[in-house]
Amino acid sequence: MPAYRLISSDSHVYEPQELWTSRMPAMFQDRAPRVVSQENGDWWYCDGRKVTGTAAGSQTGRRFEEPDALSRTDRFTHIRPGGYLPDARIEDMDLDGVAAEVVYPTVGFVLYNVVRDGQLLSSCFRAYNDWIAEFCSAYPQRLKGVALINLDEVQEGITELQRARRLGLVGALIPAYPWLERPYSGAEYAPFWAAAQDLGMPLGLHIATNRPGPDQLHGFQNVDTLSPAFLTNTDHWVRMSLADMIFAGVFERYPQLKVGTVEQELSWIPHFLDRLDYTYTQRARRDYWHRFQSAVLPSDFFRQNVFCSFQEDVMGIRDRAIIGIENLMWGSDYPHQESTWPKSREILDKILADVPEPEKALIAGENVARLYQF
Repeated sequence: MPAYRLISSDSHVYEPQELWTSRMPAMFQDRAPRVVSQENGDWWYCDGRKVTGTAAGSQTGRRFEEPDALSRTDRFTHIRPGGYLPDARIEDMDLDGVAAEVVYPTVGFVLYNVVRDGQLLSSCFRAYNDWIAEFCSAYPQRLKGVALINLDEVQEGITELQRARRLGLVGALIPAYPWLERPYSGAEYAPFWAAAQDLGMPLGLHIATNRPGPDQLHGFQNVDTLSPAFLTNTDHWVRMSLADMIFAGVFERYPQLKVGTVEQELSWIPHFLDRLDYTYTQRARRDYWHRFQSAVLPSDFFRQNVFCSFQEDVMGIRDRAIIGIENLMWGSDYPHQESTWPKSREILDKILADVPEPEKALIAGENVARLYQF
């Protein structure tokens, strides 16, 4: 068995059926996320719109034994108990050889895409943040929760970020891409970046968390028409957000702010870094483009401020020195269909086979331990 400690930078809970119906204010009870049983399976609905199915938490490990039996629909009764019960979660972590996990939602983050009412969304997020704090408190040295934050109203997002920190949560999830007319280069986000830096709260840009504005579509909104082409190219959105932040000088002004690309793999990053620097140094400058105060390149800010969570990207590990070895963090994606459970160590051993032992330790666990203070 390898000597390195395995810590997942990207694992998930699967929210219990009663999470929102038992915790939402009375004014939102009828619109709260809930499970609706249909002929083809159980589905989550919120505010009259279909959110997602239950298969993401019920077919953990099946891809290794019965890949042809994977489906997008299932029954809630088949959800793996480790998705929502802390004791069962620890048993599954021990079986997989995982020492600790950073925990993201499953149903919760899809709400970014489908809930148009910002106050309803914020109420959903507050209820989730309360629950995930309780879930992780059962094993605080092994489970660390990430809060859901709505940035439709920036000050409201700051208030919830502060509350999440008081609850013991260690990071926050914000949309991988916000409203089209309000990109992360905008000055309105400055107080939020400052608050995240001051609180020491890393911000995750996770796949499937785009936030469409009114009359906008980002592709995740209709679970029944999601195309494989869209899923293949989801890194487009996180590239846009990171480029907006870097070129706007966000990391120059907030040098301790940490922002991460989560579950979008790594192989796109070397080309992205090359294009950042090429654009900054070789293209005709517009008067409104920001210029850094010192002789640094956009890629320098990426390596200083951006963490990169991956699951099974051999090519990304090959190019690890270009990306920045101290930025790389493995994640299991438990309990989702595509997770590495229960073969995480076996899979990671193969991916890291040619990596020197000190680098293996960083990538497998020490980088995430440093970021989230395990």
